[in-house]
Amino acid sequence: MITCYLENRDKVGLRHVTVGVIVVKDGKVLLEKRGTYKGKPILESGKWAIVGGYMDRDEGLVDAAKREVFEETGWKIENVKLFRMVDNPDRPNDDNRQNVNMVFMANPVSQDPLNSEEVTELKWFDLDNLPPKEEIAFDFYDSLELYKKYLKEKFLLPVLG
Repeated sequence: MITCYLENRDKVGLRHVTVGVIVVKDGKVLLEKRGTYKGKPILESGKWAIVGGYMDRDEGLVDAAKREVFEETGWKIENVKLFRMVDNPDRPNDDNRQNVNMVFMANPVSQDPLNSEEVTELKWFDLDNLPPKEEIAFDFYDSLELYKKYLKEKFLLPVLG
């Protein structure tokens, strides 16, 4: 959590909203290998991740999900549905923030050429052949496993926690 001091000297802790998108096509999920930002390695650089990032100010959740997927992969998406809200205060981050992650499900529509330093590789993985947990960033492995369970059991969405 970021500690800020207001003009009246009150102290507040800020939380940030992030979005992650499980992009699925023909039974495969799109994962990105994390790279750099402005030339510096980002947290969990070199690991696979579901596509996502920080929600911008004055932006809705679905717009943030669509923007992040497009910026990092070049894919335009549709059928964006909220899957899970991850509010674990111990989620790893790189600057002492408490990030609340909104995980969506979506389908790709079309892809434009892309060159993003944040992503070193994009790959479609069969849901039954994901990279090992230790090669997946943050808590995204848990979301992917929960998604696989959802495909079999079709439980009520969104999942809290």
